[in-house]
Amino acid sequence: MAASNNDASKPEVSETAVAEQAVNGEGTVTETEKTEEEGANGPHVDNVFQITVKLPHEPFQTTVMLSTQEQVQDLRQSIVETPQTFQYSCFHLDFNGQRINDFIELSEVQGLQADSELTLVEDPYTEKEARMHVIRVRELIGAAGDRTDTLQGIMAGLSLHDTVSQGEVQQTGADQTVLGDYDFKAPGSVKNLLPPSEEPAPKTIKAISLSPWNPPPYHLRSKGHLLYLQVTTNEGEQFPITSHVAGFYVNKSTNTKFDPFPRQAPKDHSAHSLLTLIENISPSFDASFKSLLDYNAKKDLLAIFQVTNAIPANPWLVPAPNSSLTTHQSDLARTQESYLISGVENTETLRDWNEEFQSTREMVKEAVHDRVFRERLTNKLFADYNDAATRGAMLVARGELAPLNPTEAKDAQIFVYNNIFYSFGADGVGTFATEGGDEAARVAVGKDVTGVRAVNNLDIPGLFTSGTVVVDYLGKRIVGQSIVPGIFKQRDPGEHQIDYGAVEGKEIVADDKSFVPLFEQLSKSLRVKKHPVWDKDGVRHELEGSVETKGLIGTDGRRYALDLYRLTPVDVAWIEEHWSEPKKEGSEKPKDKDYPHRMATLRPELVESYGRLKLRDWIKDELAKKSQTAQNGDKTETTQSGEKTEKPSTDEDALVTKAQSESQEGKEEGEAAEQERVDISGFQFALNPDVFCGQHPQSDEDKEEWSKDEAEVRAACNHLTAELLPRLIQDLKEGEVGFPMDGQSLANLLHKRGVNIRYLGKIAELADQEDPRLQALKRLVVQEMIARGFKHFANSKLRNLPTPFAGACVAHLLNCLLGGDLNAKPVAETDSSLLPMYPEGDFSFEQLTPESLKAEVEAQVALRYRYKLGQSWVQPEKRVQLLREVSLKLGLQLEMKAYAFTKQETNSGATSESNATPLTNGHASTSSKKKKNKNTSSPARAASPAANLPQQTFHADDVLNVVPVVKEASPKSLLAEEALEAGRMSIAQDQKELGQELLLESLSLHEQIYGVLHPEVSRAYHHLSNLLFNLEDKLAAVELAHKAVIVSERTLGVDHADTVLNYLNLGLFEHANGNTKVALTYVRHALELWKIIYGPDHPDSITTLNNAAVMLQSMKQFHESRLWFEASLAICEEVSGKNSINTATLLFQLSQALALDKDMRAAVNRMRESYNIFNSLLGPEDRNTKEAGSWLEQLTQSAVTQAKQIQDLAKGRLRRVHLTGRNSLRPQVGVGQSPSDTIAPASGRTRSGTGRVDQRSIEELLRYIEGGDSPKKSSKKKTANPKRRAAKAA
Repeated sequence: MAASNNDASKPEVSETAVAEQAVNGEGTVTETEKTEEEGANGPHVDNVFQITVKLPHEPFQTTVMLSTQEQVQDLRQSIVETPQTFQYSCFHLDFNGQRINDFIELSEVQGLQADSELTLVEDPYTEKEARMHVIRVRELIGAAGDRTDTLQGIMAGLSLHDTVSQGEVQQTGADQTVLGDYDFKAPGSVKNLLPPSEEPAPKTIKAISLSPWNPPPYHLRSKGHLLYLQVTTNEGEQFPITSHVAGFYVNKSTNTKFDPFPRQAPKDHSAHSLLTLIENISPSFDASFKSLLDYNAKKDLLAIFQVTNAIPANPWLVPAPNSSLTTHQSDLARTQESYLISGVENTETLRDWNEEFQSTREMVKEAVHDRVFRERLTNKLFADYNDAATRGAMLVARGELAPLNPTEAKDAQIFVYNNIFYSFGADGVGTFATEGGDEAARVAVGKDVTGVRAVNNLDIPGLFTSGTVVVDYLGKRIVGQSIVPGIFKQRDPGEHQIDYGAVEGKEIVADDKSFVPLFEQLSKSLRVKKHPVWDKDGVRHELEGSVETKGLIGTDGRRYALDLYRLTPVDVAWIEEHWSEPKKEGSEKPKDKDYPHRMATLRPELVESYGRLKLRDWIKDELAKKSQTAQNGDKTETTQSGEKTEKPSTDEDALVTKAQSESQEGKEEGEAAEQERVDISGFQFALNPDVFCGQHPQSDEDKEEWSKDEAEVRAACNHLTAELLPRLIQDLKEGEVGFPMDGQSLANLLHKRGVNIRYLGKIAELADQEDPRLQALKRLVVQEMIARGFKHFANSKLRNLPTPFAGACVAHLLNCLLGGDLNAKPVAETDSSLLPMYPEGDFSFEQLTPESLKAEVEAQVALRYRYKLGQSWVQPEKRVQLLREVSLKLGLQLEMKAYAFTKQETNSGATSESNATPLTNGHASTSSKKKKNKNTSSPARAASPAANLPQQTFHADDVLNVVPVVKEASPKSLLAEEALEAGRMSIAQDQKELGQELLLESLSLHEQIYGVLHPEVSRAYHHLSNLLFNLEDKLAAVELAHKAVIVSERTLGVDHADTVLNYLNLGLFEHANGNTKVALTYVRHALELWKIIYGPDHPDSITTLNNAAVMLQSMKQFHESRLWFEASLAICEEVSGKNSINTATLLFQLSQALALDKDMRAAVNRMRESYNIFNSLLGPEDRNTKEAGSWLEQLTQSAVTQAKQIQDLAKGRLRRVHLTGRNSLRPQVGVGQSPSDTIAPASGRTRSGTGRVDQRSIEELLRYIEGGDSPKKSSKKKTANPKRRAAKAA
């Protein structure tokens, strides 16, 4: 995007305006649009120059910086976004008297060079241009009011970033640190999930809307009248305005008389731009508009720009309806916006989704800039489709659309809306009768989305998929698909409805040869084996994919892949153990074999993991054949392979890379060289997805092959239970991977390892050991099973419930789940006056009690996860965490307050912090009254039906909204990922400059392909900030870390696990740049979020507490620092045990902190404990032991030496912070990643990030303090994990 040098402020401008500015909000060089072709064509040719644009009005000219690789469109955008030229939206540009085409590149404009002059010429408006201009001006001057969006929830896309740093820094004085009053053991406070109340934005105008006289009658339309508007200024005057082809003018109409012609002088105000006209008619507008721009400039642009390329995150706790954060304003034009956006006929928004998807896929992708354009278009298209499909699905769920087949059963009904085809995720027509009915259908559509995403990511030329979205809303699962041309076409007799795969169950199999090459590529990538299947007549058909995967030739001639839910084999071990075929009589299944469906398949990650294992075995065999004499080499190789298997195989590198990297692990160069000579092109591995699925081989040859396939699938299942699960437990026990924080991060960790969610019960059993980390894991897994069991049960109650009762149903279910201690017999708050209107509704939820609900949840957990909860229920202190999990899974938005779960909490006024604003001004926010008996000052609310409600934790009015939970199939950008990976590789090979260039290239690709506000961009910011920090580019790292936080908050959630990690990183980077006070506010906020997500004492929080202690030391807050070290040590002793290396390391640091706090006696004792642990675990010769011994001697010397030591430490620790800070967060970067996955090659890794023993000798440290700078560098490079050194020594 062209950047104007006049862009002094950061106003809240139109959506596109902010989008482009958002990237450059902090003054970076990277620009959203610019990189489209710069990044694409390899070496940059930066032909950047300045031109002058002559304007028809003041200031009559402006200068703009350009690049020849930009389009004229980008230059236009820059003019539209600059404060001095806001009023222009309908114009063209002239150069040397010739009109410039808007859609060409600037390099194609003849004679355009530095200091050229362009002229801006105002164009006549069309009706569409006039509508767009009105929308833009409304946005620009803050007159748009609040929007009640049917799809996006309350405060969707919320960001707390700006208020976190401002609020904390303002509250703390010069002497007090931001951590002064932090309580380590207090439960999390939900008030940290919402921003404080803020001053409303300055009002520039009272109202701007379409006039009741709109649209113009026929005879005036032909004279150039486009729209009639009504503007009410801050002075209270109402002006009727005509939008004409020539511009806007004040007309003579009144509310009762129609006269749309210009007024007489001196009231004959007119202008080409509506913005200029309002400036002319309202004396106060100019000043209030400037203050609005200043008000918006205080916020980060990323925080206020509308999220358009992703579904914004919906907070699960939101302000009360009468909060200043969610005021509902009067705005007549709110209902007129759909007309302003899409015109009278509403045809501008109707799209042929399927044609758009497929024609985008067919775009050229030869040159890099072609790929950029194609991927960018694809991403935007998926975002628009997901938005449209979800809106339609909500209408289906609410019963607001008429079905195409109204005579069918409800589950079999289908709908078409906005060119999208909808059906229920239930077995309406008996397709899955033998697989588990509705349960199987529900799982199948979820897996279908995953399959479609996998195929989209592979991007096979000539193979197409339909746009697919699955929406869970109000208990119903709805599938939205773009309509494949020909899917409803009646075929001629003898023709099949499907061209490849099973037709009508599996009785007929079609095998159109044109699909073979396409499915062959698909199967090769997904490790699906080519295999025979047999139809009902026993005829053999060779298929490239599963018989369930179908191919259809559309009437547009394209080949579509459908029903992609069976891309991997079934988990036969699980099915044989827990599933039995349905009995004909309908009798109940045996208790131990009653799993609800047969759709239990293996995850693609497991297939990859097993494939790597097979490759290792194959390489061993090849080596054995090649070097029969080198017996020792074989043994070494076997050992290496075994070691490799035990490491986390979460990364998805190519098998070739794996083989080569393995080969380089050998101890002898000769072995490595020999192993590299193994040609792995002969290696083949694929699984047959149709084994154990009712196929009957006919010939002996087929039977033999089939039994081999079955054995291979059984081996893969065995790999899951015998290898992956125990290894996962071991890694979590050892602290080799980041510990999950909540259900979402736990699920991501399992999926990354190839483990299905159905194994939660198995994981809980394996984690039931003495080890404190595993006990924490078990508690988290049990909580997740309860939340998921409750979700399934709640959905069954909501499914057939009329929409107006959803709030009452949810509140009653939550009371039964969490509020039993406060009221053992909660009452459902249904509106009895509405009941007779819904005779077919299912109101069985009213009969539920806490006991019956608990029994239902236990039954669900036993059924789905094969785990008996027994006494394992959620601990009382984890109720907020369970409430959060349940709310996120069901899409609930609850009123923000501290809910009272027990009578003690009620009596102590637990709800006193519910809201900063008064709750009782007309909205029925009943809970404050019923839980705060002392609150007698609130006005009487006789009209409120909630006035006489019993004392309960949740009330129907607390459930403010339910939002849809969406699964979608948008592909990742291969180009952006490739650039990021290339940058990482270059840095790993110590090519820092090239690496940095590639990383910035990757960043610009991410931004322009995804748009700035997207979860993938948040992850890119996170990775890049880490990498740049390790490359010593601290300022760039901090800037990207800020962006990572905002984008993560707005697209993933303010309390998402990734957001917490981003805040922690931001704190470290700010501290490294010398902003320690601000850094501590971010660390504190992250810890507060952590308490809400997980509760206090998360195993990985040792790192964070340690870092905070080091930061406090650098601020000379020695006593406070000591308290934080002690808190860190307490968790470490609980998690790692009192005699672990981690504990010894922390004791070492605590001893130094005690010395700084002038408690020399305690310092000596702690150092002695540290020395003893090192001595017993590592031996007297280890340098950690020697280091601790040396410090111990020094600390026990005379008082004079002690005083000097304190002084030395105070200075020395200022530099040591980087030792802990730089490396300590790595195990947490992404739950489930090992620290080495995300850290620069020079850095070591810690177990739980507990910091490191200072490896410098005291003399070296003293020399450094006195002025030498070298030790810092050397010590950082040599720093290693004591635990690792011990392992090597052993």
